Amino acid sequence: MKNRDAFASYHPAVNFLYFALVLLFAMCLMHPVSLGVTLAAAISYNVYLNGRKGARFSAGFLLPIMLLAAVVNPVFNHEGATILTYLPTGNPLTAESIYYGIAAALMLAAVISWFSCYTAVMTSDKFVYLFGRIIPALSLVLSMTLRFVPRFKTQLDAVREAQAGIGRDVSAGGLLQRLKKAVTILSILVTWALENGIETADSMRCRDYGQPGRTAFSIYRFEERDKLALLWLVFCGLFLAGGWAAGAFAWRYYPTVKGAWGLLPFAFQAVYAALCFTPLFLDLREDRIWKRLSSGI
Repeated sequence: MKNRDAFASYHPAVNFLYFALVLLFAMCLMHPVSLGVTLAAAISYNVYLNGRKGARFSAGFLLPIMLLAAVVNPVFNHEGATILTYLPTGNPLTAESIYYGIAAALMLAAVISWFSCYTAVMTSDKFVYLFGRIIPALSLVLSMTLRFVPRFKTQLDAVREAQAGIGRDVSAGGLLQRLKKAVTILSILVTWALENGIETADSMRCRDYGQPGRTAFSIYRFEERDKLALLWLVFCGLFLAGGWAAGAFAWRYYPTVKGAWGLLPFAFQAVYAALCFTPLFLDLREDRIWKRLSSGI
């Protein structure tokens, strides 16, 4: 069951800046505390947005990817000063390669989770609203592409169910029969996609798309809360960038594990955690307000 996302109701500029910051820092900060913070925030927000589906995504998709990334790195990367044992190939297995594999797995899982949250919050209309005037053609193509993927999956499920209802279940029969049924489903989907593209082009032509002087309707307004949220994000971005430049997030895995510890790095990590958990904090606060108002009725 999906929850109502208060953060998604903020201005698209606030949403986009937030995801730009968390994705940038998630890919660049390899400090183990930073990796743990961003992964915990991303999974928590994803579960809040998508409910059980988000939990299944984390357990069924992210966990195998993390395990694969953590195992592959020590097998192929043999750097590091602490040799634990030797592989059957004769190459050393080092503790540093294991640590780096775990860090890479955490980073990969966090980035995927943040992108999953991004697709749920930054809808195609928000993207077109932000970049439609700057890069109109590219923004339209990207928004239509992102929108087409879930629509294609929904149509695939509908066609598959319809074919199963008339005795053409793709999971039944021999290999050749299943292959024929799959080709039939693919043919139906390709036909649907082409017809949908023609209808979209006709609709855009009828609405005068691309003509000079054409106006665009928008429901987004930059309110006071958006100003406060934007100031908070700008502060976090500049503060964390300064900490990054000062070495507060410094961490190395080769040849030995070494990094920044102490009170100053802890202060930057606390601000980073506050940034990552900002949407979840706003959502939980909105839920408490809603429950308090509902109980008073």
